[in-house]
Amino acid sequence: IGPSDPIHIAYLLPLGLDWGIDARNAVEVAMDDVGGQILNHSIQFDGQDGGCNPEDALAAGQNLAADGSIVAVIGTGCSGEARAAMPVLSQAGFVMISPSNTGPDLTEPGNPNNHPGYLRTAWNDNVQGAAAAQFAWEYLGITTAATIHDGSWYPDYLQQAFVDAFVSLGGTITAQEQIDPEQTDFSAELANIASGSPGLIYMPIFLSAGGYIIDQARDTTGLETTYLIGSDALHTPDIWMVAGNDAVGFLVTGDDLSARSQDYFNHFVPAYIAKFGYQPSGLFDAHAYDAFMMINAAIEKVAVVEPDGTIHIGRQALRDAMYATADFAGLTGNLTCTPTGDCADPHIAVYEFNSDLYFEKIWP
Repeated sequence: IGPSDPIHIAYLLPLGLDWGIDARNAVEVAMDDVGGQILNHSIQFDGQDGGCNPEDALAAGQNLAADGSIVAVIGTGCSGEARAAMPVLSQAGFVMISPSNTGPDLTEPGNPNNHPGYLRTAWNDNVQGAAAAQFAWEYLGITTAATIHDGSWYPDYLQQAFVDAFVSLGGTITAQEQIDPEQTDFSAELANIASGSPGLIYMPIFLSAGGYIIDQARDTTGLETTYLIGSDALHTPDIWMVAGNDAVGFLVTGDDLSARSQDYFNHFVPAYIAKFGYQPSGLFDAHAYDAFMMINAAIEKVAVVEPDGTIHIGRQALRDAMYATADFAGLTGNLTCTPTGDCADPHIAVYEFNSDLYFEKIWP
C-alpha cells in the first residue's frame, strides 16, 4: 500500500435486506470511531451486493477476488452466500469475516465448506438450536417436540441442532416435517404433526411460510395451544402481517441484546442514529462493528510500515492474526477465535411476540 494509498476494506452483504444495510452502516460507524484511518492511511470502504443467494454471491466474490487492493472482506450476509463466494476468496488469499453467517458447516473442522481465511463474529447455529432445546426442556417443561424445515441449509441444520440437543436432554421428537417454502397450505403437514401430540413445534424457517404455519396451526385440531418457536429468521414484526392475531404468543430465539456491552447502548446506537437518522435493527449491526474492529487490530499487529509510509500486509500474516484473536473486547462480548473461525461470544435469548406487536424477551 503506497504512502498516499488508502487501506481497502470491502463488504459482501445483502443490501436488499434491512439488516444487511445495517451491517454495512455499522462498519461506517466503526470507521468513524478509529478516526477514518488505519496506520495513518485513509480507509476505502466499498463492496458488492451478495443478494442472499449463491448465484449473486459467487459473481460478487469473483469481482472482489480480482481486486488485489482489497485487504479484507466483511461478509457474507447469508450462509449460502459464503458457501458460494468463500472458495474463490480463499483461493485468492483473502480474509473474510462475517457478521451474520450462522451455518454450522462453515466452521466445522474438515467440512468442505470451511475454507482458510474464513471467520465470523455471528453465533454458530449449533448454539442457537441447543438454546431452543434447553428453553423448551427447562423453562417450558416440554418433553415432546416436532420440527418443521424447508430443506435448505439454514433451517435443516438448525432444526437438527435442536433435535440433537433436545434428545440429549431426554426429550422425544415426534416428527421432522419438510415443507416447500412456496407453499401456502400446510394442513397435511400440520395434521401429521398433530397426530404425535407434541408439546412444541420448532420451526426455524422464513416468511411467508412461517406466518402461514402460525395461522394454520391454531386451526389444526390438537395444535390450538401447542407452543410454536422459530429462530432469528422469524424475529420480525412482519409475522403479524401474515398470521394476524395468531402471532401473539409466538416465540423466537435470537441474539440477547441485554448481553451487549454498555458501549453498544451508550455510544454505538446514538452514533448510528446521528449518522443515519434511524435506529439499527439490532440483529447483526454490532457483529459487523466488531468484525471491522478485529480487522483493524489485526492489520495494526502485522503491518510492516516503511519510513515513507508504505505499508506491507502479508495475507497469511493477516489470517494468522485474525485466528489468534483472543479476549477481544467487542460490543457483542469478549471474542476469541477457534482455528476454523468461530469467534463469537454467543448469548441466545427467547422472545415472545405480544399484543403490542413487538418481541419481548422472556428467557433467560
